This record gives sequence, C-alpha cells and structure tokens, in this order.
Amino acid sequence: MTALIAIAKDIKTGSMALIAIASCAVVLGAALVFQYVGGLYPCVLCMYQRWAYVVAAGFAFLAWLLRKNPTLARLTLGASSLSFLTGAGIAGFHVGVEKQWWEGTSECQGDALDLSASIEDLTSQLMDQPIVRCDVVPWELFGISMAGYNIVISLALALLCLGTIKASKQV
Repeated sequence: MTALIAIAKDIKTGSMALIAIASCAVVLGAALVFQYVGGLYPCVLCMYQRWAYVVAAGFAFLAWLLRKNPTLARLTLGASSLSFLTGAGIAGFHVGVEKQWWEGTSECQGDALDLSASIEDLTSQLMDQPIVRCDVVPWELFGISMAGYNIVISLALALLCLGTIKASKQV
C-alpha cells in the first residue's frame, strides 16, 4: 500500500487524471468484452460498479481540465478517488453476496416481471432478458471473482489518486 503512495509522489495531478481516465476505460472496456464477447452478462451490482468507474472517469477528466488550478484539480481528483472507493465498497459487498456471507439487494434476484401481463407477454419478457443473479460467480481466476479483482483495482486507483493529491500539496 505504501508502495502505491510512493509511486504516486512522482506523478503530477494532470498525469494522474489521465492515468485514472485510461484505467477506467480499460476496466470498462474489459467488462464490455466479457459481456458481449464472452456472454457474461452483468448483475445489478456489477452495473453499479461500472457506474462508479464512469463517475470516477468524469471527475478525473475534470481534474485534467483543471490541472492549471492545483486546488480545483486536487479537489476533483479527490472526488474521483471517492468514486473509486465507492466502487471498491460495492465490489466488497458483491463478494460477500457471492460468498453467501449476506444477502444481496432485492434487485439481485433478476428483473421483476409484470405478473399482471398475459402468458404470451410473460414469456416474451423471460425470453428477452437474461436473469443474472448477484450470488452466482460466472467467472473466476485463481478462486477470485471479477468483483474480487475489482476491489483490488479500485483500491489501487484510489490510493494512487490520494497519494498524488498528498504529494502535490507538499510541492
């Protein structure tokens, strides 16, 4: 952990913003490849984790735009870091659901069907959407699910952002 902060001391705020944006693009791109090429559709918690990356990338982009104003750049990079930490928290919750340590949200059971619909409409609803449960691990590597890897990636990016902010204050 301290190694990440030590690395971050050599990174300027604008550069860290670009690293954060690129990292978000890679993670989101990989998720889309898993979904559309690999057929691993996301559950609702996976989608929330994706949104954390979108928000983090947005704040990182603002930090890059504001790189000439160190105070605002640090502030928006801090918001990006909070988004990464939020994503790590969601991923941690997701891992707990996968490991059956606790129950997921009501949305984790798949999308609700309109039970007042006709049999034909219900059949159409069922056929049109994959039901993805949050407590099922569709893919893992070395016993770690995608949510588990997301914890590590999100925490690393948050620490890099925070280390860069801390180092830029000392300059």
